Amino acid sequence: MDPSARSLAVAALLLGGLLSVPSRAVAAEPVCFLACDTLDPAKAGQEVFPVPEHNLNGRRLVLHVSDVDGMAWGSIDDGVQGDAVWLDRSWDGGRTWEGLLGKASIPATWTGTRTLMYNISDPRGHRRGLVRACGDAAGVGCTQWVYPKVCDALCDGTDAGQADGDLQPVPAATLSGRTIRLHTDRRGMAWASIEAGGPGDEVWLDRSWNEGASWPDGSSLGRVTGARTALFATVDPRARLYGGAVRACGRASTGQNGSCTAWARPAHDRAGAAADALMHAYDPHPGWWPSSWWNTAATLTTLIEHGDPRYDWVIARTFEQNRGVFPAGVRSSDPIEGDFVSRAIDDSAWWGLAWIAAHDRTGDARYLRMATTIAEYVHGYWDTGSCGGGVWWDRERTYKNAVTAGLYLRLAAAVHNRTPGDTVWLDRTRAAATWYLGSGLINSANLVNDGLTGDCRNNGQTVWTYNQGLAVGGLLEAWRATGDGVLLDTARRLADAGVTGLTRDGVLTESCDVGMNACDDNQKQFKGVFSRYLADLDGVTGGYGEFATHQGDSIWSRDRDALNRIGQRWAGTSPNQLDWRTQASGLGGLIAAR
Repeated sequence: MDPSARSLAVAALLLGGLLSVPSRAVAAEPVCFLACDTLDPAKAGQEVFPVPEHNLNGRRLVLHVSDVDGMAWGSIDDGVQGDAVWLDRSWDGGRTWEGLLGKASIPATWTGTRTLMYNISDPRGHRRGLVRACGDAAGVGCTQWVYPKVCDALCDGTDAGQADGDLQPVPAATLSGRTIRLHTDRRGMAWASIEAGGPGDEVWLDRSWNEGASWPDGSSLGRVTGARTALFATVDPRARLYGGAVRACGRASTGQNGSCTAWARPAHDRAGAAADALMHAYDPHPGWWPSSWWNTAATLTTLIEHGDPRYDWVIARTFEQNRGVFPAGVRSSDPIEGDFVSRAIDDSAWWGLAWIAAHDRTGDARYLRMATTIAEYVHGYWDTGSCGGGVWWDRERTYKNAVTAGLYLRLAAAVHNRTPGDTVWLDRTRAAATWYLGSGLINSANLVNDGLTGDCRNNGQTVWTYNQGLAVGGLLEAWRATGDGVLLDTARRLADAGVTGLTRDGVLTESCDVGMNACDDNQKQFKGVFSRYLADLDGVTGGYGEFATHQGDSIWSRDRDALNRIGQRWAGTSPNQLDWRTQASGLGGLIAAR
């Protein structure tokens, strides 16, 4: 092909949208998911070919995908020196794209080459992408885009007649006498309908991965002139995008006017809906919920206990990304010194309990080894020279308090109960339980105050729900280790005291939930901890199911919005607070209520 003819061919491809350089192309933004863009394909965990290869003037243009990495790369073969291959990536369904990603040309003496790997989607940025391989070899061509449809329980575009139930999560919208409804089913599929309309009325869905802030790849889904759209998924498991929000929109044939419902996330089940909303805040590249260290450990424990296998990858991701060393200010205000430990002894113990839960969920021995390593570190601050025992709250040995005591008791007993032939942790469990019962932390109302004074007396400070819960959970696990009925009886007595003494109108309430008070980032997560260990006790003794159900009902009906986000005040009073910590706590309450 002579140069002038090739220029005309390229121009035609530009106009046709095949070449990724013209006005429809946009500047590339580096994306980090499990790995960052430009990973060597030799490190791919998988290689599949989800779209047909493209014959480009006798060259083989191939799109390679590793779903386990969430990445793609392109290759060109049977070519000559100077032939090129690259990737295009689009965030708006293929209307515009980042072009020439990883462009590589065949060198002399070779017949093919490949690009580096690029992320297909961006879950940390709440964007769903499409990728294709393109090449230039005496002409320009591209493969098909991957993946144009979202597939979960069903794929986008499935007939609405296959819906499993008809839930309507938000009020209908009205438009010139028409009624526009948003429908979801028990599997999280969604569709839209328009009623009482006329010929030419249109109805469609919008789908957003960032809670309705934008919807570049989900505008006007299934738009039809008729009564209802097809079904569309609200979870993209391949892209690790959970809890997509949808709304139903319509336009009347008489004029250009339109109307939409509010945004909503499907609520296929209570705990599942809360977990999907919680995952919106998880950042998979650093592998945590920014930016709280111990809260991430407690949140991971709750997610594990939820038990949805879709989230099992989060366990290993969080472990691998956080087991190292971090300077102060990266994960915590304290340096993290490796193996999840720092000067904050209680923070370290929260991670120990998270890896106990991970071991129980997966059976992977590395998690139990890590929990044992952390438990040994915490035990290093057991000190009989002050108050006859107990674990210090911090490395500076300034305070003996209920949270560290409860965490240590639960962790020591859990390690023993999962270590065949152990006697060391059994002895430590007995010592910790005996000390706890005689420490003075439990007041005359069977409620656990925050800690001890310098002369080893109950300091009378706030009774927090998580301290009450850790006492219940620690004594229960110690009973499992020792068989001592006194420990189980005490756990029940403390549970009963919490159920009556830490509630208002039957709903768990922190002191910071009352009036115009606000809870800090630590306190936001306390009630979920109490719920976890009360449910654990209920599984042994019974008697707390009605209470747990009442908490779940109140959370769901009074403290949840249409996006299934849960606030701090389970009774739904104002002013309320809402973030991923309150979400994790509420999820704990819903899990206990199952």
